[in-house]
Amino acid sequence: MVHWLAARQWGVRAAIAILSGVLTALGFQPFGWWPLLPFGVAGLTLAVLAARRVRGAAGLGFAYGVGFLLLGISWMQVIFLQAMFGLVGFEALFYGLLGALLKVATRSRWWPVLAAACWTGVEFTYARFPFNGFGWMRLGFAMVDSPLAWVLPLVGVGGLSFVTALIGQGIARLAAAPARRTSFIAGAVLLGILALAGAGTLVPVGQQVGMVNAGYVQGGAPGGGVYGLGEARTITRNHVAETYRLAERVGAGEVAQPDFVVLPENSTDMDPYSDAITGQLVRSEIERIGVPALLGVILAGPGVDERQTASLWWDPVAGEVSRYVKRGIVPFGEWVPLRSLLLPIIPELQYVGEQSVPGTTPGAMPVKLPDGRTTTLGIMVCYDLIYDDFAYDTVAYGGQVIVVQSSNAMYQGTGQIEQQFAITRARAMELRREILVVTTSGVSGLIDADGTIAFTAPEHVGASGVVALPQRTGLTPATWLATWLELGISLAALVWLAGTISYGRMKPKPPELERST
Repeated sequence: MVHWLAARQWGVRAAIAILSGVLTALGFQPFGWWPLLPFGVAGLTLAVLAARRVRGAAGLGFAYGVGFLLLGISWMQVIFLQAMFGLVGFEALFYGLLGALLKVATRSRWWPVLAAACWTGVEFTYARFPFNGFGWMRLGFAMVDSPLAWVLPLVGVGGLSFVTALIGQGIARLAAAPARRTSFIAGAVLLGILALAGAGTLVPVGQQVGMVNAGYVQGGAPGGGVYGLGEARTITRNHVAETYRLAERVGAGEVAQPDFVVLPENSTDMDPYSDAITGQLVRSEIERIGVPALLGVILAGPGVDERQTASLWWDPVAGEVSRYVKRGIVPFGEWVPLRSLLLPIIPELQYVGEQSVPGTTPGAMPVKLPDGRTTTLGIMVCYDLIYDDFAYDTVAYGGQVIVVQSSNAMYQGTGQIEQQFAITRARAMELRREILVVTTSGVSGLIDADGTIAFTAPEHVGASGVVALPQRTGLTPATWLATWLELGISLAALVWLAGTISYGRMKPKPPELERST
């Protein structure tokens, strides 16, 4: 196949690369066809193997990235079409880099391993750079329904991305030069990966130290692009109304008395301290439910033309007791990098509004319950989910009950919501903890410690209830190993690539490359 591709014009190889990107994207939600993922990875490698030069391989990688991201993050168009094209074009550059690295990697005898490490290195980089990165479409997030997902509590999302890419490289190697020895090695590697996944099933859930009854409130939102929260205070009134309905059900004995209630990110769209009406609405709903609540609020400041997204622990008597400020803020969604330069060029960026300022402390909040017991909430707010260290911090700093607050109103009707829920399921498996997800309009629900879905609330409407959640302690290997492992694989790839570049000319070319380079 490599020889056939090498004999074709560059446009044919580019078409193969684009189709491979699309194939990979189909492995992600809302499609969820995860078995296609390794074949998409293999398709890019085969196209790169047939490239004559590293420069051409970089172009093929860019083409792959365009096909992958245009389908994978097409939900961005509900904000601004220009924003989607800009993000796709920029992030595709990383896949251009990947294409070049894969071409160099194929000069090595054990290139499938090096090529998989290159995938890890590129994912590690674009998940952090620039502007804190955009790690939304990492391979590991798409594999949550596969048998391989059980490597998550051992080696995390980065490790799962590596083994997924390794399988893809094995497929490419077999397609490029099928041989009995190659098939034997590929089979052995696959058995090793499955054994690792089997070992992951032995990682226990955190030790249970108690139970709490957690209420949840999904108020519902108008939805629809940048105006997804509706007119001022609409989202606040919706959540107040649904909190009142939950209080009525508790009073009628339909649901258990909660120890506390969780409301989503942006359950208020204005600062309850600076806007008197919002403040009164918040106080009234907390007084009505009669127990502390974890509110998702927008706070003015700390500076001029700035805001913060925060989770406030609000007591019916004492008011705000504790707060966590969201750390994972979305570039061009919650803040505009290079704002003074870009606003005159792209006026639509003004709809981002005031610049969000990230928090600096881990999402672990010690709280006191009405009966005098204490627990620590592990809190992630929406985009926090994307950052491995933010997820691991929730338990490393003592989180016993894990909650995710999110506002997906602007993405109603798109695949973004399902992608985020799949990411949350991956986090539940990594941490081996139950996660309560509360959003403005869906998907709210409970995810068990094995990543399965206990329940989801109806989307796009008001919903509420009370669930019993275990309080757990303990860390999985992923929480202390995964980041260092991903960094180690990335650095090893760099060293290996450097050696390949230095000594590659002195080594004989692999048989499948003799007529294609």
